[in-house]
Amino acid sequence: MSQTHHPFPPLPDYSDAERIARAKAAYEQLKTRHSCRDFSDAPVPREVIEHAIRAAGTAPNGANHQPWHFAVIHSPEKKRALREAAEAEERRFYGADGDAPKASAEWLGALAPIGTDASKPFLETAPWLIVCFAQRTGGIAEDGETQNYYVNESVGIACGMLIATLHDAGLATLTHTPSPMGFLRDLCGRPKNEKPLMIIVAGLPGENATVPEHAVKKKPLEQIASWL
Repeated sequence: MSQTHHPFPPLPDYSDAERIARAKAAYEQLKTRHSCRDFSDAPVPREVIEHAIRAAGTAPNGANHQPWHFAVIHSPEKKRALREAAEAEERRFYGADGDAPKASAEWLGALAPIGTDASKPFLETAPWLIVCFAQRTGGIAEDGETQNYYVNESVGIACGMLIATLHDAGLATLTHTPSPMGFLRDLCGRPKNEKPLMIIVAGLPGENATVPEHAVKKKPLEQIASWL
């Protein structure tokens, strides 16, 4: 069946030097992004979050089904409920209640340089929590039945664009993934065909926020790229 197509939107007519400069500037800006685990409770306008989610909604995705939903939590009651449920899972993960940890010794060893534990106060302190859901079915009409494609890849790209936009707006972010995350579906009132993928915490960093030395180390270009 023939489909209507539109002309590709015009791109800026940059010189090679301008393209190089802009790509470098984007890198210089994004390399200042770090995960934050100490947030201020200072308010952030809802409009910032709205525009960031709109940006995320432009991400490339399978068959243009746009298989994502972003449940935005701002109320203190919802944030408290989320923190309590998430920390219960985290205590099992770390073995904080005296039971054997669910995580392997190797996994816990990999996390040790970052200094994380079962306590997640930022889930209440930060002004905004964005719970990102992947829709297994639904299609563009969100009928709950049409098969979606490349769901995890599509939602992952959208989350990356969301984080980049929030960073460009001057906000700190953190991706939080308690395991299992099924409680988020009930807490946010989402249907069974949606799978919670991550929580993106957004706000301003607290006065005592730090970045672990381990997190500053980035692989060089020669290690993360090959030219064939």
